[in-house]
Amino acid sequence: PQLPHGHMALPSFWKVVEESLQHSGAQLRAFCQAFETVTPSPGTQPLTPAEERKVLSLVSKHGPDKLYQVTSNISGSRDLDLTLLRGQIVALLQSADTKGNTSRWLVDAGGPRGFVPAAKLRPY
Repeated sequence: PQLPHGHMALPSFWKVVEESLQHSGAQLRAFCQAFETVTPSPGTQPLTPAEERKVLSLVSKHGPDKLYQVTSNISGSRDLDLTLLRGQIVALLQSADTKGNTSRWLVDAGGPRGFVPAAKLRPY
């Protein structure tokens, strides 16, 4: 099978390749900018009334300095792991798991308690 640009001289061929890559790059950048403007960052997501009540109960139980927000969806794979959605608020109970591993934190998700990756939490 003949390539569509197979008849072109090499310098012209590379110019076509470069232009199409630049075009694709520009499209990708435009898409990324549009995506960022459409999706609010976790910090700006308004809480539902149910979430708000949960946050208030977590504050009264644990204090405001123990609250963290989940930065991306977490799907718990091990026993005692929690599955949480981005934007959820949790209270830190312990900054290590039962084996002393500090990359997994024990949190109260306003009912269920369990472990989540510390890297997916940020102070609220």
